[in-house]
Amino acid sequence: MARISAEPGDAFETDQVLAIGGEESELKFGKPVIVGAKVQGTILQHGKDQKVIVFKRKRRKTYRRKYGHRQAHTLVKIDKISAKAPAAKKSVPEKITAEKDTANKTPAKKAAPVKVAAKKAAPVKVAAKKAAPKKTTAKKAADK
Repeated sequence: MARISAEPGDAFETDQVLAIGGEESELKFGKPVIVGAKVQGTILQHGKDQKVIVFKRKRRKTYRRKYGHRQAHTLVKIDKISAKAPAAKKSVPEKITAEKDTANKTPAKKAAPVKVAAKKAAPVKVAAKKAAPKKTTAKKAADK
């Protein structure tokens, strides 16, 4: 848990509950949080985690960097968890919804089949390479 901005001994309340489970109910997961759930607790102390060493190196480049990091955290005691279920939506009788579904549906039209003509690939022409003319220099002819 990240550091909470309050003094030790203070009470806090949050509605950011990800999951709830208990002896009498099954485990519930939120999407991303559970609507209507609240957690109340007390802050015990603030502190830092163990040091994490970050070492970067690139071979054959004489590049090395080393630094450490200690993550701040808050130790809390949970006093109460309340999971109030959200209000249920009004249910509509199934007969009425079934009649509306059949009335709204119209027969689907069949699409005409699409004919696709196959194209022939154009022949690939390869250009012949011309031989480069041999160059003779006057100096080489004069030397001989």
